[in-house]
Amino acid sequence: MKITVRYFAALREALGPRETVELDEALTVGALRDRLIATDAAHAQALARGRAVRCALDQDMCGEDAVLRDGAEVAFFPPVTGG
Repeated sequence: MKITVRYFAALREALGPRETVELDEALTVGALRDRLIATDAAHAQALARGRAVRCALDQDMCGEDAVLRDGAEVAFFPPVTGG
């Protein structure tokens, strides 16, 4: 199954705008985040569990328990503050 992962704000600066991930099984958004963290040092730092990261599945805000499906788009971004 193919998932498109998009990054925004500081995460985009660290990891680029997007990547495609191939999965053998259906995962949750949280499990995908863990898998990305294990990819390399850049992902580990940008998506670290101690950092506040929001997520969306197919352009709808979601929790990390949301289940992925083939062709899904997952977005990760830091919390946004206004001013």
